[in-house]
This record gives sequence, C-alpha cells and structure tokens, in this order.
Amino acid sequence: MRKYIWMAGLAFAFQVQAQAPKTPSQPPKKVTPVEQKKVVYQVFTRLFGNTNTTNKPWGTKEENGVGKFNDFTDKALEEIKGLGVTHIWYTGVPHHAVVADYKPYGISDDDPDVVKGRAGSPYAVKDYYNVNPDLAVDPLTRLQEFEALIERTHKNGMKVIIDIVPNHIARKYKSLSKPEGVKDFGEDDDVTQEYNRNNNFYYIPGQPFQVPTSPDYKPLGGDEHPLLDGQFDENPAKWTGNGSRAAKPDINDWYETVKVNYGIRPDGSKDFPELPEGFEKKTYAEHYAYWKDKDVPNSWLKFREIALYWLEKGVDGFRYDMAEMVPYEFWSFLNSTIKMKNPEAFLLAEVYNPNEYRNYIFKGKMDYLYDKVETYDHLKAMIRG
Repeated sequence: MRKYIWMAGLAFAFQVQAQAPKTPSQPPKKVTPVEQKKVVYQVFTRLFGNTNTTNKPWGTKEENGVGKFNDFTDKALEEIKGLGVTHIWYTGVPHHAVVADYKPYGISDDDPDVVKGRAGSPYAVKDYYNVNPDLAVDPLTRLQEFEALIERTHKNGMKVIIDIVPNHIARKYKSLSKPEGVKDFGEDDDVTQEYNRNNNFYYIPGQPFQVPTSPDYKPLGGDEHPLLDGQFDENPAKWTGNGSRAAKPDINDWYETVKVNYGIRPDGSKDFPELPEGFEKKTYAEHYAYWKDKDVPNSWLKFREIALYWLEKGVDGFRYDMAEMVPYEFWSFLNSTIKMKNPEAFLLAEVYNPNEYRNYIFKGKMDYLYDKVETYDHLKAMIRG
C-alpha cells in the first residue's frame, strides 16, 4: 500500500493505491480501491465571496469588503463539488485577532500593536470556541452561520476541514464562548516560573513585553487608532510563537502570537510519558488505550477539548498548522482521541522535515502530511507574472 500526494493550485488530492495481483499467473482480479481519492479544496474564506475590488492598502473591511459564510451558497458548493472535491478546507474560521470594533457584540478590541494588518493572521487565534466575526452577516449569530455552512457543505456531498493551530495563539487570548468548566489558556499559570509542566505558556520573569519596532513598518500603515501607542500590557513577557525568548521580539518574529507549552522543557527535553518502542505499528485504538491512564500536560487537555468541541459541531477533520513544532506524542494522544470519536476524521498536518515524516504519520497517527513551500513559491511566481 502506498500513499502519494498530488498538488495543484489550491486543490490537494490524496489517494491510497490498491495492490495489484501478486503473480502474473493468477487470473486478473477486479481491483477495488481501498478508499476513494480525497480531494481537498482550500479556500481563504474571507476572499471567496468578496466582489469588492477597491484593494486599498490598510483599508478597512467596509472599504475593501469581506466575504461571508453565506456566500457559499448551494450553487457555489455544487460547482466546487463538480470539480471532484471531497473536502473543503475553510481557512481563517476560528476567531482570530482582528482590528475592528465589535464592542457592541461584547467582543473586546484587539491591540493593533500586536496584530498584523487589519484582518489579522488566521494563525493568531483569540477564541477557539467561536468563529471570526468578520465572516458573519450578523456577528451575534456568527457561530450559527458557520454551523449552517457545515450543514450546507454536507448536504452538497462534501466534508468540512478547519484549522487548528496548536503551536501558538494570539497574545490576547480571551474566549467568550468556551463551554462551562473550560478555562482559558494561561488562566492557572504560575507566571513566576519560566517553565512549569502545567503552564500553558513559557514566561520571561521580571521582564515586561515590548512591542517590536522597525523603521520600515508602521501598524495600520500609520493610521490613527485609540490603542495604537507602541505599548501592549503583558508582564511578565511570554515566549513568542516561533520560539523567540526575547521580551522584545524582532519585527520578523511571530510577535502577534505566544508559544504554547506542551511539556517540552527549555533545554528541549520531554516532561511527559514517551511512546513505548514499537508503538509506530499500533492502531489508533491502541494509542488511545495507552494514554487513558497517563498524566499529561494541561495544554494537551485544552486542545483535546477544542477538537472534540468542533467534532460535535459537525466538522469532519482538521488541518494542523506547523505540526512539527509540537511533539508527536501529543499528536498520538489527540489524534487517537479524535479517531475514537470519528474514525473517518481527516487529519492533515503541515510538516517540513522529511526526517520526521514517519514519526508524525506512524507515531502521531496523522492521515496525511504536506510540505507547501515549493508549491506556494511557484504559485507566487505565476501570480506575479
């Protein structure tokens, strides 16, 4: 059995090839594919239905427009399905930090000093239990509008994938929609310690966070904003999402995010149980059984709650951002839980190091990996002519 990946544009096709008859002397058999080819259509949700062509640099959503969940009509979904698509990866769905005034809807402002652009980065999530209000016709019913999109997608014969970004979250994470009993990231952290196994973040005790500066970059392009003052209240400072341990990260760091702690000590050693030898050959059910009685870091539990929450909403799988920055033992824990809940869940991980591919597939129980760099670079060259 062999897995291979074909990629073109924003469509990703995944197929498991059936085995041929063992010897030429055998009569030909009808070969039934082990599973149907899976074709993933990635779409940046906020652009899909936006017909506004203003394209003003640093423009607001009112000036430049923004697509909505409702723009994925039955007709649009039917035509996407007609391309042979089996799964739609709706990018930018979880509620990430944006520069827009949603206070009338009970949503706090995000500080433009730690948001990249006005639309923000889809990988700086501020509330994992709700969706981006920019994508809703009515921000008050944004979650219901996305649930309706899940239902429409299913009705049109396709499955839904959304992003989970496990390595980092927005500097100002605050969930308004978390279920009863769920605590926010960092809520119980001991901020006096750089590292504690059950802290959700890494800290720089005694040093406040400083906003990065550059002569070549001005937040909001220099436009005025009541929170735009070169300051952001975070004391002590946290490690930045790409691993920077500086209280004042570089302007090229992922400074709008903070790194999540999975029980990896600052020296790189692991502070959690490791998989026994030979476990790469075990099933997801055996992985699930292994973790059932294990004491694991708190961040593992938080992301398990998040994944199960979205499965309950009808999401059919996840694309994991920068999965190789998170230990494969965590993926064994999470993915085996997901597969026990939904054996057909589609799990796609962003991994760039070929030396780690086998660990993330066999030990981490991923379905598929992809390395996007050369594909994206070629697409960029084509777009630029």
